[in-house]
Amino acid sequence: MIDLHEFLDRLNPNQKINYDTILQKMVKNWQLTKSRPKILLHSCCAPCSTYTLEYLTRYADVTVYYANSNIHPRAEYQRREYVQQKFIHDFNEKTGNHVRFLAASYEPQKYFEAVRGLEKEPEGAKRCRVCFSYRLDIVAAKAVELNFDYFGSALTISPHKNSQVVNSVGIEVQNFYTTKYLPSDFKKNNGYQRSLEMCKEYNVYRQCYCGCIFAAKMQGINLPQIRREAIEFIKGKDGAAEFPEIRFVYHDKSEKVE
Repeated sequence: MIDLHEFLDRLNPNQKINYDTILQKMVKNWQLTKSRPKILLHSCCAPCSTYTLEYLTRYADVTVYYANSNIHPRAEYQRREYVQQKFIHDFNEKTGNHVRFLAASYEPQKYFEAVRGLEKEPEGAKRCRVCFSYRLDIVAAKAVELNFDYFGSALTISPHKNSQVVNSVGIEVQNFYTTKYLPSDFKKNNGYQRSLEMCKEYNVYRQCYCGCIFAAKMQGINLPQIRREAIEFIKGKDGAAEFPEIRFVYHDKSEKVE
């Protein structure tokens, strides 16, 4: 598998990095070597995974890892988790792909500990970088445990997320693990526009805030209302029971992706 440092080390250190171009070069290499890597893809919600999966599944086997203890309140976390699973199910049925789903434990207290002291930071500032690092660290550790070739994130499809920051954090995290980070800027090449189209096509719920309580309050989001709506939405729904075929199943640390 390709280490993105093979590309980064050739660049001028002061040059702004085009991570989309790097990903395209990596894809070309996969095609030349007739390899189909296994990617553990962090996704915060179904909308961010739409075009991201449409693109990546052409060249790789992808498992979505829903690791988002930053999402508040719990009912909203559960709603987004369910919608993520339903989208994967619907996407697989429509396209013939075999995307799998895996979820981390919901541990909001660990997220609060990670961002302690940064609660008043504006959206997109230091708190977000710490949050990216917190979540991508979890993804990288799971990628090592389950023998994935790469770990990456669908966050870069959002115009509200700084792809330079997300990728720089991913590169930093890679340095502590025996796995490789997948660089990306999925919003490029009309990726974000395509994600909007796919949300309509698949009738995907699009949330009105990114996730954390701090940003939601700054935006004036009515969290009690969000909670009520989410509770009503998830009544009688069980993603694990409804979409068993998308579950990523493993029995020991040496087992690879199915």
